[in-house]
Parts: sequence; C-alpha cells; structure tokens
Amino acid sequence: MTPPPSTPSTPGTSRTYDAVIVGGGHNGLVAAAYLARAGRSVLVLERLDHTGGAAVSTRPFTGVDARLSRYSYLVSLLPRKIVRDLGLRFRVRARTVSSYTPVERAGRPTGLLVGGGERRTRESFARLTGSEREYVAWQRFYAMTGHVARRVFPTLTEPLPTRDELRRRVDDEAAWRALFEEPVGVAIEDHFADDLVRGVALTDALIGTFADAHDPSLVQNRCFLYHVIGGGTGAWDVPIGGMGALTDALAEAARAAGAVLATGHEAVRIDADGRTAEVTYRSADGEYVAAARHVLVNASPRELAALTGQAAPPPAEGAQLKVNMLLTRLPRLRDPEADPREAFAGTFHIAEGYGQLAAAHARAAAGELPDAPPSEIYCHSLTDPTILGPDLAAQGMHTLTLFGLHTPARLFARDNDAVREELLTSTLAQLDAHLAEPLADCLATDADGRPCIEARSPLDLDRDLRLPGGNIFHRELSWPHAQEGTGHWGVETGRANVLLCGAGAVRGGGVSGVPGHNAAMAVLEGTEG
Repeated sequence: MTPPPSTPSTPGTSRTYDAVIVGGGHNGLVAAAYLARAGRSVLVLERLDHTGGAAVSTRPFTGVDARLSRYSYLVSLLPRKIVRDLGLRFRVRARTVSSYTPVERAGRPTGLLVGGGERRTRESFARLTGSEREYVAWQRFYAMTGHVARRVFPTLTEPLPTRDELRRRVDDEAAWRALFEEPVGVAIEDHFADDLVRGVALTDALIGTFADAHDPSLVQNRCFLYHVIGGGTGAWDVPIGGMGALTDALAEAARAAGAVLATGHEAVRIDADGRTAEVTYRSADGEYVAAARHVLVNASPRELAALTGQAAPPPAEGAQLKVNMLLTRLPRLRDPEADPREAFAGTFHIAEGYGQLAAAHARAAAGELPDAPPSEIYCHSLTDPTILGPDLAAQGMHTLTLFGLHTPARLFARDNDAVREELLTSTLAQLDAHLAEPLADCLATDADGRPCIEARSPLDLDRDLRLPGGNIFHRELSWPHAQEGTGHWGVETGRANVLLCGAGAVRGGGVSGVPGHNAAMAVLEGTEG
C-alpha cells in the first residue's frame, strides 16, 4: 500500500487515518476541522485543484479584478455555533433591503419594496395595493415563519428529532399545518390577495426546486422551510469577501488543527467492513490507497453509490440558471420612485408574480422554456465592496448575480449551449422591461473586449461540480426530522463507518456546514452505526 501524501505534492509516511474525508467542499472542511480539533488524524481528498466546492470566490472575467461568489452566494443556514466552535475568521453583513419587485400596474411602472424600515415597507405595500391589508397579512405570515424558525433552527445541529418531537417543539398547530402538512400555496393564498405579493412569498419555495405551489409531494414546503429558518430569523446575509472567504477560513482552521488537505486527489473507490475502510484515490502521480477507521463522503448520494458500488439513487434534477455579471454602473429603473442602489441591494424579483410562476412551471413541465422566465438578482458589491479591486470600486462598478427559476435540466438536454443562450437572452429581456436603459449598455468588458457575463445551466453544474442533474441540494431536500432509515444524526449510510456529510444528508442543502458538523459528531460520539 502506498500512503497518501501529507501535502498535495509531498509523500508522507504510511499510516491509518482516523478519518478520510472525500471532497473538500465546505461541509467536508467543517467535518475535518471538528475532527482534527478533537485530536483525530484526518485526510481530505479533493478532486479539484482547490478546496471549497460550490462555495468559492473566483475572478471569472479575464484581466478583471472582481472576485465573485461564482456558485453559492448568500449565507443564511450557517449556524453561529460552527463559526464560534471553529474560531473562524469570517463575517457576514445584513442587507439593508430584503427585496424589490418591479411591476406595471394600470399602465405605469411601480414596485414593491420590502425593507428600508417599517414605515417605508408599509407605504410601499399601500402604494402597490391601495390599502394596508396586504402589509398586515405580510406581518402576520412572517411572524408565523419566524416562530417556526426560532424553534426549528437550533435542532439542526442536534441529533435528529422525531416528527412528533419537532411538532411539539414548534408548538403551533396552525403553523405546523401550513408548513409541514398542506402545500404552502394554501397558506400563501389564505394570507394574501395580491398576485405580486403572493409571488414574492412563494419564491422561497422554488429556489433550485422545480415544483408548483400546490405540489402534493410538498417538496416546495421543504424548500420554503429551509429558506425561512436560517439563523432563527430567515435572514439571508452577504459573506464579507465573498463566499470563498468562508471556505478559505474553514481550510485554514482544518489545517491549523492538523488535518491534511490534499487537492488534485480524486477518490475512486471505498471499501469498508463497518470497522475499517480503504479509500482508493488517484493523483497526477498514480493510484494509491488510504486506510481509515471512518470515511466521510462530502459528495452527492449519486457519487457515494458509485464509490461504494451500490445501486444509484433516483435521479436528481436541478432547475436553475446562474448568471454572474460585472457592470460599469447600476441601470436606472422605470419606476421613478425606485433607487437602483436600494432595489438591487436586496433580492430583485423579475417575472415572479404568482400567476407568472405558475405559468412558467406549467410551460417547463410541458418541455418548453418559460415565455417569461422568472429570476432574482442581487448586487453583492453594494453591501460588500471588498470583492472589487480598488480601481473598479473607484469607477463605480458593481456585480450582479442572477438566479433563474423553473428551468429544469431536461430542457437543456437537446443542446445545452444553445438553450442556455436562448434562456439567458429571454431572462435579460424580462429584466430590461423594467429598466430605463438596456442592461447591455451597463455591462463591463474584460481584457479581451468581451462582455463580463457568464451563465451556468444545471448541466454545466453537473459537469463542473458533479452536482447530480445540476441539483444544488444533491437531491430533494428532506424534512428536518427523523424518518425511516435516517439514523441518529441524519448522516448514516447503512455502512457503520461510512457517513454522508454533503448536502444530500438529512438537513443538508445550502451553505450551512450542518452535515459536516453532524457527521463529525456521529464519529466523536460513536453513534455512526
């Protein structure tokens, strides 16, 4: 047996590790840091030439000093407990505006601003709807989700509660029914009458999830739940320095504790008997085997099955278009009362009325691209200008991140490049309809004179990051409580010393570190059987 390296390029001495972690994404790094700080010997094998997985910052535009959060881009689900436990040098900053949604009513451009203070939000609701009814309903609806968030979020880093235990913890039968038992569309329609307000509320149920408001599977409810419980408040914050600042801090914490992080090393097979394991991996130098007492897999259930020789899980499918842009200036809006610096500071909703979302889903389900593709945008650099080089910041440049909904991977199968470009064109046209100037006039150019814009389809994410079907959650999100076969921590795989610590674990999904924490706890508490 040839031992794994102690660094990416230097051979080490033969040894058996307490834990080999397959995949150096943020969850794998969380697990590595916890285990190494507890005195366990840890080796992380990462296929790519860098750690971080989908939570990285890169300079995607040639010769342009803008460090964008290329894939994952906001933080909500990362528990402060993990930041404190691991001593991470990482900060987030709250956005001053939650959202702005432009719309045309009675032939004039207007919109809904949520944020900027209670008075301004109330006035914006009244301006859009003509009364205070929707604002009062909004306050009541999010008081309900806030109550659930405060009760549920702390359980994510505890052993899995049973469904009955979680229900007792929520201690609100109306809220439980609305979020856990009935399609979330029922609660939204019961609370709100205005189509635009309904749509804004529904979007949290559709991020990366292809579903209708009334889908009987309740997959939209699970997505909604994870989007409103983060931090016990549901707030989505901006990572200072970009998402890579988090994974860089995690890698530093893991190394400082003694973990070995080996990039350019791809695991290709796991053999485990419940007590010991061997991980076969390849590097530029050849194929090797690392022995371990435990193996933690920071990859999808599809990759876990391939590594262990098990039957593949049901296919997963992503449903989003991710676009990164750099602008010379923020575009002006048709709504005369909307300041672009406010409108783009929060989530800028496009074609996300309730009826528009339903129509887009129906069309995509029939195998066609939506006529009016829904999407949402935000400007990282308004809240955190540190991601821009000094020259770019001085020139007033800004980044824009766009996340498109209801674009399942199946739509790209016939010609990924062509469909991606067609969808990008129609998505930006929906944005342009609310701008006083074309977005194209505001795009910066790179060192080669090309517009600073890049788009990624679900198939691109599968190819580049091995997200199954481009699904950003690795599979459908789970309920945050125990179900048959979920184990004590929700990371168990059926093989006593092989654990799943990626987004496909129970209570996985998003940039949270929760599966990494829980897999480490399972090892340290000896409950992984």
